[in-house]
Amino acid sequence: MSNARVEHLTTSGVFSLDGGSWKVDNNVWLVGDDEEVVVIDAPHEAQAIIDAVNGRRVVAIVCTHGHNDHVNAALEVSDAVHGPVLLHPDDRVLWNMTNPERVPDGALADGQVITVAGIELRVIHTPGHAPGAVCLYSPELGALFSGDTLFQGGPGATGRSYSDFPTIIASIRDRLLTLPGDTVVRTGHGDPTTIGAEAPHLQEWIDRGH
Repeated sequence: MSNARVEHLTTSGVFSLDGGSWKVDNNVWLVGDDEEVVVIDAPHEAQAIIDAVNGRRVVAIVCTHGHNDHVNAALEVSDAVHGPVLLHPDDRVLWNMTNPERVPDGALADGQVITVAGIELRVIHTPGHAPGAVCLYSPELGALFSGDTLFQGGPGATGRSYSDFPTIIASIRDRLLTLPGDTVVRTGHGDPTTIGAEAPHLQEWIDRGH
């Protein structure tokens, strides 16, 4: 019997791309138990994330994608907690904008399984918001950690460099909406939703995107 649980904190900072900057609040998700944990995204406030880890063994710091507001505290957190930073290689171009001096410690791949506290986090490659965007699915927790691919009310933004609307729609349709409807979607920004709540609106998003 696993004692795995999901913990949440919010950090605040600035998202910058294509010459623009926007103030944002980011969700940080920690999945694990009292002994070990996976950190999903490490934005803005390293010390807050380090405090949330609270001395536990960090299996991985998973970056859902390479935008600065998801990776700009990753190296500081990694150095403090001695956990490897993992990123899909297709997002190295974005990573390098924020962290040109160091490469991630490991690569994420579609279908990869990260095990923590007796449960599995399955990597789902969901390009569109970014080329190397990934989600993590835990069947045991009934949870999807969607980064900026799927939000309450629709897909992540695709109006900036290295993003593509038809690609994100295909990722959501083919990779995410096939999950059980009661799967809780824990997003990179804002409030959670469920697969069942979002699935009926796919055609509306497509129409809106044209």
